[in-house]
Amino acid sequence: MKKVFYYAAAMLLTMGMVSCEIEDDGGDGGSNNSNTSDSPTSTEWVDLGLPSGLLWASCNLGTSTIGQYGNYYAWGETQPKSVYSWDTYQYGDYDSDNGNTLYKYNTYEGFGNVDGRTTLENIDDAARAARGGGARMPTASEWQELLTNTTSQWTRVNNTYGRLFTASNGNSVFFPAAGRKMGDELGGEGESGLYWTASLSENSPISARCCYLTSDDRNLTVSSRDRGLTIRPVRPASKQ
Repeated sequence: MKKVFYYAAAMLLTMGMVSCEIEDDGGDGGSNNSNTSDSPTSTEWVDLGLPSGLLWASCNLGTSTIGQYGNYYAWGETQPKSVYSWDTYQYGDYDSDNGNTLYKYNTYEGFGNVDGRTTLENIDDAARAARGGGARMPTASEWQELLTNTTSQWTRVNNTYGRLFTASNGNSVFFPAAGRKMGDELGGEGESGLYWTASLSENSPISARCCYLTSDDRNLTVSSRDRGLTIRPVRPASKQ
């Protein structure tokens, strides 16, 4: 029954340390996900002057280049994989007779054993597993803090469309429109970005909270836990 399988500005600032070419473009468009020669070669931590003091990584998990998509992860899994479905999901399953069964992070009796967990534990945090040094996935409230305390524009970096968030201190982070994976197919790339939070959906535990970014929208929503979404790490100003 069960198979268990696993970025108007002329430069992107991280206190003057990271730069990349930005081409302003308010319209829709695709992406070939290629990068220019001045792309940074390592991920930096960006201070956006947020009330919490939280630092945001300059790149998606799985890449060290601004504008590249990075890896895709099912919620609560720490490794990318080839197929994203309930059949390959580590913490749940689905069949036509019984519907969904959840093995962890469940708040509803109809989906199996209720454990009441609503935030990813350290062992299931892909950013913590890959980066260490205090890195982790942001919660839904931390994503909301980013949305509330920055302005943003739909633009293009290194030929990749996405949303650029700029803080009052002048520092910015770019989130590419990396789309999402269902099954073995990538969809929505160049048009939307979906970024996991570490928070389970309040309404149904088969879903988790994510941030949805398009050319005309930026908001928190939910996505089915088995789908492959991108992750942007955060960490405290002081490593923990």
